[in-house]
Amino acid sequence: MMRFYSPLSRCLAAVYPLPKRGKLEYNIYFKAHIPMSRLAELYLQAEQYGAEKQLPYAGALPPADALLLLELDPSARLVDVRTRAELDWIGRPRIAEAQYIHLEWTRYPGSVPNPDFIEQMQELVQADTPVLFLCRSAVRSKAAAIAVTRAGFSRAFDLLEGFEGDRDANGHRKTVGGWCFRGLPWIGA
Repeated sequence: MMRFYSPLSRCLAAVYPLPKRGKLEYNIYFKAHIPMSRLAELYLQAEQYGAEKQLPYAGALPPADALLLLELDPSARLVDVRTRAELDWIGRPRIAEAQYIHLEWTRYPGSVPNPDFIEQMQELVQADTPVLFLCRSAVRSKAAAIAVTRAGFSRAFDLLEGFEGDRDANGHRKTVGGWCFRGLPWIGA
């Protein structure tokens, strides 16, 4: 497994080596090792996944971990990049309203790219805000994470599996992966 360390942790490791076992982080103010919070573990997990897969954005999380991250970090935002029609006909995640943003990556009808996506993102969230991107099956969300990272957003994450997940052998969604399949809270159409 590849390990991911921030520039700060690399500097600290040279001066204050961390134990090889256990999940610990360095507390600069008290100069002591403290147990890593669950939130810090989730961010580290997402970043490690990104480093291992060589993603061009901060990282990615499976649906249940993404929900937990949103619950633990009120500053994080879930950006649902599906079309308005998908929200109306399929549903959406049930999370705190202050954390939910709907911003189409492509327009309906016609699947026309949203030319104002980056500008709209810049109006809605700061570039250092943790943002998790969600779509139907984690295709458009990856594209959105790449685009905002190129535009200067430093904490763009993909929500793996998407809202409905991939199709099963019979062509049905919500049966093999995704937010709904994992039993996470959602508002149905």
